[in-house]
This record gives sequence, C-alpha cells and structure tokens, in this order.
Amino acid sequence: MAKPNVLIIGAGGVAQVAAHKVAQWADEFGDIHIANRTQSRADAIVGTIRDKGTAHGRTITTHPLDAMDADAVAALIRRTDARIVINVGSAFINMTVLQGCIDTGAAYIDTAIHEDPAKICETPPWYGNYEWQRREACAAAGVTAILGAGFDPGVVNAYARLAEDEYFDTIESIDIVDINAGNHGRWFATNFDPEINFREFTGTVYSWQGGEWRENEMFEVGREWDLPVVGRQTAYLSGHDEVHSLSARYKDADVRFWMGFGAHYINVFTVLKNLGLLSEQPVTTAEGQTVVPLKVVKAVLPDPSSLAPDYTGKTCIGDLVKGTRDGQPGEVFIYNVADHKDAFEEVGSQGISYTAGVPPVAAAILIARGDWDVKRMVNVEDLPARPFLDLLGRMGLPTRVIDATGDHAI
Repeated sequence: MAKPNVLIIGAGGVAQVAAHKVAQWADEFGDIHIANRTQSRADAIVGTIRDKGTAHGRTITTHPLDAMDADAVAALIRRTDARIVINVGSAFINMTVLQGCIDTGAAYIDTAIHEDPAKICETPPWYGNYEWQRREACAAAGVTAILGAGFDPGVVNAYARLAEDEYFDTIESIDIVDINAGNHGRWFATNFDPEINFREFTGTVYSWQGGEWRENEMFEVGREWDLPVVGRQTAYLSGHDEVHSLSARYKDADVRFWMGFGAHYINVFTVLKNLGLLSEQPVTTAEGQTVVPLKVVKAVLPDPSSLAPDYTGKTCIGDLVKGTRDGQPGEVFIYNVADHKDAFEEVGSQGISYTAGVPPVAAAILIARGDWDVKRMVNVEDLPARPFLDLLGRMGLPTRVIDATGDHAI
C-alpha cells in the first residue's frame, strides 16, 4: 500500500519541529510538503533539515498558501495529493484548513483550538463554538480530524485517558500542570506566538468544577507544586483548551489547568494589560493610522523561534489524576520532562516548540498506520493512549508516572 503524502501548514517554531520529525520518520509517509503564507520561511525550515542531515535523500517541497482561504487549502491538498494535513499554523486558520480537508477527504490534525481574531475568551466549551460544529461533516466525508494533538492540549489529554484505562474505575479530578523552568536570557519574551500567548490570559479563567463551569481572574488562584526535576514552582489556575474537551468526557471530575509564571512575567503582563496594549480591538493614532495594540506588542517582542539558541533548563508538564479503583482512593502523576538545549541540538528549536511539534507527527504516523484513522472528528482523549504515548517515547518525549510503586517509565 502506498504511503500517504503529508502536508504541513505553518512555518513557525512548532512547524519547524514537526517538519524535522516528519523528515526523521519519512519512511512512514509518501511525499512531504510544507506550505506557508511566506514561502521563504518554509524554505528556511527545509534548509535546517538539510543542515541536520535528516532528510534521508527525500525531497521536501514548499508552497505559498493563504490558509485563511478554504478553497486555496483544498486546491493545494488536491495538487499535492496530500492525505494527511498537519496544521501547525496560527490558531486563526483552523476552520479554513479543516474545511479544506473535509472538501478533499484528507485527514486533519491541529495542536490548538480555533480562535476568532476579533474575539477573546468565548463562552465554554470553546470547542463547541467552532470545531465540534463540523463533527457531522467529518463523519459524512469519512475524514479523520484529530483536535488538539500538541502537548497541552494533546499529550496531557492522553495522560488522562491512560489514567482512565489503566489506573482508575472512577476519575475524581484532573489537574494539568505546565511548568517551564527554562531561561531564554531575554528581558521579556513569550515562548510561542505573543498574540496567541497573551490572548490566552487576558480573558476569564474557566475551569470545570463540581459539574459546572467556574470563573476566575487570571493570577487570582495560585499554588505551589513540588514536581520532578524542576522542583518547587508556583503555578496559577489558567484557562486552556484541554479543559473544554476533557470536561465533556469526564463530566463528574474536576478539570483544572495550572501554568507556571514568574513574578517578572506577571508584572509585565499586568502593565501591558492595564495600558490597553493587549487589546485585540483596533485603535486610531493621532496620525490617523489604525492599529491593533496586541499586534503592535507582538511586532516589538522577539520572535519565539529566535530564543532557541540561548535557551537552557527544562520543562515539566503532566497530569495529577485522582480517583478510585475497586473502591479505594488513589492518585497518579503522569508527566514528561523536556530539555531546551537538547531540543535545539536535535531540531534547532526550543523546548516549548519541541513538546508541541512532536505529538502531531506521532498522530500523523498513527493515522498513516491505520491505528488512529477513525474517519470522524475526535479529541485525543477519545483515542487509545498507549499507542500514542509509546510512539512519543521513541520520538523523544518519554512518559513517566509517579504512582504507589514510585517514579518510573510507562
């Protein structure tokens, strides 16, 4: 059977990781293509793959693409005969790329929830506002669409499913903890697209507790976590994509997301927000120019991909899951630790991009093999976790578990 052609859409830090991993695992795929609005950025990624010597003699073809145009996406899919599309571009393009896949029958994978550029923090569950509305269309077209297949969302969803499958009869709570204990050496920068980064934290913090949505302000609720490798870290209750799908599968469990922030980030964020510089709404300057404050802030901050050469330290991301088995209470912490320097040496990116960029390629491989080619729309927790986590371990993101027997690899 012919191996499926794959199309990667995007050319940022996460896309670079995904492209490197597709090249490393090229035997799983047919032809490899990368598309981006600015084709030269895709060309640059191909250059980094050649520099690492991981292309295995394969040709990687690049294309210009306006991914906000569903017809253009569909046309490129047909032209490349791509059967798997890995969307690692901006969260603003999800729906047009998804529609292009529905129109052509190609499988679809993304790493974050869709966002409307003119809106911040819509009514939960967020997936219900956009992606889940295309469930019937995916099923009718026989299209496999795997939503949120990055790390968080993505791998952390698989951790919850692993806990369900192998540890508990009943799950009572899922606390997802994301700590970046690295240092990029800049006065201030974000680890991924500044616009998306700030949009995550300027709205209401939604968590699922007691069978309903709870609302908090950002940085209102914090707690200290004592985690493997990175030690004691303060993390704050934050709104995040995976809460909005996990709450649908685990309706009787509390589902919360915690992200680590240092005092410096919080101070800068607070000043920018209070000055109105994180607004997504256009303003007019005294000179009559119309600008979006958030886009101006993005323009003056470092490109996240530029942080990679100087980044040191590690990340720790995992799920603390509590529940019962045979009537007895228990808890497990399922997690991964990644190293920024190791990520740069392997694929030229920092650790945050690495953890987000490897999982969608693992999902693509499982679709190509047939294990995850389910011909419908799913979130990661709807699929068996073991094949995904085992493959990720071979691809550079091993999973560990702290349970009653100690700290060990799965």
